[in-house]
Amino acid sequence: MKKEDVPQDLGALGKITKEVCYATDDSGKYTTQLSNGWDVKATALDTAWQNVEERIAAAKQKVLANEASPILFFMEKALMDTEILAGYTGFWQWQVKRHLKPDVFKNLSEKKLQKYAGVFNVSVTDLKTMTVNEA
Repeated sequence: MKKEDVPQDLGALGKITKEVCYATDDSGKYTTQLSNGWDVKATALDTAWQNVEERIAAAKQKVLANEASPILFFMEKALMDTEILAGYTGFWQWQVKRHLKPDVFKNLSEKKLQKYAGVFNVSVTDLKTMTVNEA
């Protein structure tokens, strides 16, 4: 893309920061050009975040319906999967999957609950009740 064709649509962060893009100058050499954003990119990001919010809401409903433990809700909220969560907690993946079951979760030791709470940066009580403190 040429330097003068770099999009200047006001994006989500357009008033706060600018994005660096690579473009060609008049002599055909690559150079950097600042951009305020791009509508296509903003739409794609909005769609992705909408999908994330839907997954969080679905996880919350599963927990409320006693189909999953609160770990699923916090896992979705933190954009984690079982592999990532296992890495942070030190549990095996099969253990994390097992802890996603409500009956198993209810019998977890305080030490295991504390590990999960620490990863999600909440208290054990908040973990059990799906309480989220928005910063």
